[in-house]
Amino acid sequence: MKKIWIFLVLMASVSLAATGQDAAPAAVRVAPLRRDDVIRMALERSPEVQASEATIRATEHRLSPAKTLPDPTLSVGWAGKLAPFATMPGDASSYRGVSVSEQFPFPGKLRLQGELAARDVDVAHADCEAARRKIATDVTVAYAEYFYLDKAIETTRQNKELLEKLAAIAEAEYRVGKAMQQDVLRAQVEISMLLEKLALLEAQRAEAMATLNELLQQSPETELPQADGLEARPLRYSLDQLYALAGERDSGVLRQQAAIERSKASLALAERQSRPDIGVSYMFEQRTNQAAMNGVTVNVSLPVFWKQRQREAVAEAAETLHSTERMQASQQNSVRAELRRQFLAAETAQRLLTLYAKGIVPQSSLALESAMSEYRVGKVDFTSLMASFTSVLNYETDSYRQLADYNIAVARMENLTGEAITTDPTAADQEPPAVEERGVR
Repeated sequence: MKKIWIFLVLMASVSLAATGQDAAPAAVRVAPLRRDDVIRMALERSPEVQASEATIRATEHRLSPAKTLPDPTLSVGWAGKLAPFATMPGDASSYRGVSVSEQFPFPGKLRLQGELAARDVDVAHADCEAARRKIATDVTVAYAEYFYLDKAIETTRQNKELLEKLAAIAEAEYRVGKAMQQDVLRAQVEISMLLEKLALLEAQRAEAMATLNELLQQSPETELPQADGLEARPLRYSLDQLYALAGERDSGVLRQQAAIERSKASLALAERQSRPDIGVSYMFEQRTNQAAMNGVTVNVSLPVFWKQRQREAVAEAAETLHSTERMQASQQNSVRAELRRQFLAAETAQRLLTLYAKGIVPQSSLALESAMSEYRVGKVDFTSLMASFTSVLNYETDSYRQLADYNIAVARMENLTGEAITTDPTAADQEPPAVEERGVR
């Protein structure tokens, strides 16, 4: 009977302590760290993203020059004397004159050069999008780890505090001869193990914080508030639908598609290079004691070395096109394989979350209550009681691990598909069962 009252007093003291803490005025409340805010700041500060955007702007400056005619050539000359612009009196071949010439590429060459430059811009845009998606994914992965470690530390501390109270009860029971010394020693060992686990978790949290600070481009020692939280929003696409989305929107596939279009333009331009360019020159000459002369010259380039030059350039462009097409096929296969891995990981995590919420945690809580009742009447030893007790809180920690893993898998799939793939959070009827945060009260 005395044991029953001890447990009741223990549970009441824990509840009163929690109530007292809630009622106490908060000194300073720090806003929690929101994932969307971290992603936004990381994107704004990322040197990789800034470099990609600068590359886009730089590449866009190629568009106008690529479609513009070559610069004309101005020539000035004279014949008769070495003095500038001097002619030889009485010599009909003596003159001074000026000429302007322009080279006109074969029709279609300038257009193809412009298209080639435009495809370079497309490649730069794809690279920038890939950089932005990578930053967003890296932030989500680091944030999920940070969230999990926050929750694991919080749960472990609760576990430690309650075990200390149970250890105090065991020690009191031992002093009056109603418990064994083994119970006290076992409780102390469990507390020491929790202290070890807590130290490891805190070290891992510091590492996760450093990773977030690195993504935010700030000092790794910068202290961050606790993570705001994560949800397990259900997927709104099947695996086949995700395959289709990734095939159209994966940044790697898009880059390879832009590279293919660039290779096609390069091949067409290489084939067009065998066509002759046309040069036109206008000349004005003044001659001694004779009328001024006007002249026009038209020249045509002759690709007589076509086999050694233009044909080889065409062959090179064709092989480059074949290479980019094969690289795109390889990218698509890699994307599908990665999507399947992450989809299965998300499905597994979601099933485990439901199992924890509806099965494991409630059942382990009932097992703990049963162990408590049996301990009160001496049917269960203290070691078994503590094993049941720690299982409840360990399962809660595991549920947070699965919640983090689920969000990591979703983030990696969104990186491949280019859009949000979970249900609208405002639709309450689509929300999955929440993981209940349980403890001993």
